[in-house]
Amino acid sequence: MAPAAAQKKERSKPTTAVHLIAGGGAGMCEALACHPLDTIKVRMQLSRKSKAPGAPKKSFFSVGRDIVKKESPLGLYKGLGAVVTGIIPKMAIRFSSFEFYKTLAPVNPETGKIASKAVFISGLAAGATEAVAVVTPMEVVKIRLQAQHHSMTDPLDVPKYRNAAHAAYTVVREEGFGALYRGVSLTALRQATNQGVNFTAYSEMKQVAARLQPQYEDLPSYQHMLLGLVSGAMGPLSNAPIDTIKTRLQKTPAKAGETAMQRITAISADMFKHEGFHAFYKGITPRIMRVAPGQAVTFMVYEKIRAWMELSPLFGNGQNQQNADY
Repeated sequence: MAPAAAQKKERSKPTTAVHLIAGGGAGMCEALACHPLDTIKVRMQLSRKSKAPGAPKKSFFSVGRDIVKKESPLGLYKGLGAVVTGIIPKMAIRFSSFEFYKTLAPVNPETGKIASKAVFISGLAAGATEAVAVVTPMEVVKIRLQAQHHSMTDPLDVPKYRNAAHAAYTVVREEGFGALYRGVSLTALRQATNQGVNFTAYSEMKQVAARLQPQYEDLPSYQHMLLGLVSGAMGPLSNAPIDTIKTRLQKTPAKAGETAMQRITAISADMFKHEGFHAFYKGITPRIMRVAPGQAVTFMVYEKIRAWMELSPLFGNGQNQQNADY
């Protein structure tokens, strides 16, 4: 490998268009590659403990096998339309808002970097921003579609929600526009902790890898992928109960006169009483298997597209750009 000095090329500071296109492309690849794992996770989180004595516990693989057997392989992609519709603005908001929040933090004059604490806070704010702007309504629609146990091979088995657009329309018509934002507080908390941990871990590991390999101007794509895989697994481990409660909250219509906090409390108490503490971690295996590879794909594709766009005169703004903090 040639030394960095020989490979160095003129780069431009990333613009909003760079974040939009690179983030959207990364999110699209993530959704197509990992959505089946998310469907399995949702089904596991919505399942209730069997009352039949001696009934075997459903594993990640058995749930996936049952979906394919009863609903065809396409059943694993239920709700994909909602995800694809929201993935470009979601990723654009995530990366662009993260960059914006970082500009509010003081820069160390010696290193030219911001502190890890500031990266974490910027990630928290970016996660909360994307949750309110895009993720919550997208996930309400996605979960309604994924929760339908209908056969996609039987034309007589007509589902309540035909597609993402129809699901959104039906939810708004029957339950009001506010139903699309059911669970927004839990979603914001989950996304904030996810992105706070994710961006901080990725940033720290990337800087260490860059120091250990000065021969590279940019880390190889496979290293971006591995770093994203590790950082992506940390969020689900820290907030699994939040995600499980949120999924159950968004799956069903609200009762008249019941506040969001009352529903959250009731769902939590019911889960603990009838299913035990482990119920809060239902779906943790497919969630890690979904989020970790998803972040691996996201960071690898994002870094690749962004690097290409920074070298292109079509997207640059004429300013040099050093290696990013993430």
